[in-house]
Amino acid sequence: MTTLQPSQILQEFKNFIRTSCSDFPGTSATYSSLHKGIIKMYFQARNVEIDYEKQVVTAEIPVTEKEYTTVSFECIDLERFLSSCIKNDKRSLNFYRSSLNYYSLSQVA
Repeated sequence: MTTLQPSQILQEFKNFIRTSCSDFPGTSATYSSLHKGIIKMYFQARNVEIDYEKQVVTAEIPVTEKEYTTVSFECIDLERFLSSCIKNDKRSLNFYRSSLNYYSLSQVA
């Protein structure tokens, strides 16, 4: 098994986001937990919901250590938004690597 460099992981994950946001029937349902996970990680959010039909993202984001506020916003270009949430830190890279492994294995099964 080869070990990917951080730049390779980031590029593969961006490509995977592109694929996961394609307009094929059922694609959004298949990758909904991935999309929500990206938003949760980037914003330290909870209770993330994505209405793919209305193109609206709703999430609870922290305003203090113990308090959250609910935000809702229109997200016309989900691929671009999710790609902008990519970070190059150890925790994020581990999440991206695990996601790539999970979805590549589930595609084989």
